[in-house]
Amino acid sequence: MTVFILRRVFQALLVLAITSLVVFLGVYAIGDPLEILLSSDATMAERAQVAASLNLDQPLPVQYWTFLTSALQGDFGRSFVYNRPALEVIFERLPATLELVTTALFLSLFLGIPLGLWAGTRPGSLSDESIMTGSILGFSLPNFWQGMMLIMIFSVWLGWLPSTGRGETGTILGVRTSYATWDGFTHLLMPATNLALAQVALVIRLTRTGVQETMPLDFVKYARARGLGEGRILFVHVLKTILIPIVTVLGIEFGSLIAFAVVTETIFAWPGVGKLIIDSINMLDRPVVVAYILVIVTMFILINFLVDVLYSALDPRIRGRAQ
Repeated sequence: MTVFILRRVFQALLVLAITSLVVFLGVYAIGDPLEILLSSDATMAERAQVAASLNLDQPLPVQYWTFLTSALQGDFGRSFVYNRPALEVIFERLPATLELVTTALFLSLFLGIPLGLWAGTRPGSLSDESIMTGSILGFSLPNFWQGMMLIMIFSVWLGWLPSTGRGETGTILGVRTSYATWDGFTHLLMPATNLALAQVALVIRLTRTGVQETMPLDFVKYARARGLGEGRILFVHVLKTILIPIVTVLGIEFGSLIAFAVVTETIFAWPGVGKLIIDSINMLDRPVVVAYILVIVTMFILINFLVDVLYSALDPRIRGRAQ
């Protein structure tokens, strides 16, 4: 087990190092931040002074080495726009994104599991075909189009929900959250639904497939022979079995949702890291862009590492194949 974990840690560090190099070169090869940060009538002396203060006057390898040594100490540089540590700017916006993503995951489970159970227990029926057709639409329709339609229907036509912003937040157990106020909750509902639609479709398909694969198994037949009702069999025995792959997939999808919440946050003006990265790209705020990408990659690596370790603990065969 120790060898397996060390191997995974080494692989994670290698991926992170390669990613940092690729991201740094890709971001720093695009544009000149001085063109945005300074006015067009700035003198050469002013440009040189600002370039020196931002370490932009050094050769690219020197800039990367400075960035790498500082990043290993938790310093990803200062934002060109906010004049604050880039990591601080990201962590300031991260709670709003985590709130949005967590709500989207809850909605995907709340809607996807019941619909998947219904479709899985009635294969070939009209309800099964309708649910599966809806899941295809959830995968196929562009996220930005779904968001605009939600705004058009629930904000413009019906006037039920606000279209943009996070709304008023409150404090629950010392954490600022939109759940603490009705205004904040109404602002959260529509962007979370937009982000959850594709995940609902995924959960429906995983649940339906799991039900159809589990129902013919011997332990289900034995439960029926004992006289247990279909509801108890489905919600106690079958559901407990099929939840393992669903939770595993959604755990990995959690990182994807954080990374791909950019579109939803931009459409609904949600003040999370997704909107921050779009603004930073437009302003060529390189430290924030690099720090954001590395934070997201680190989250992906940690989630996958934890899944690998958990699986290896549950099934030693996986540990043996990986060594």
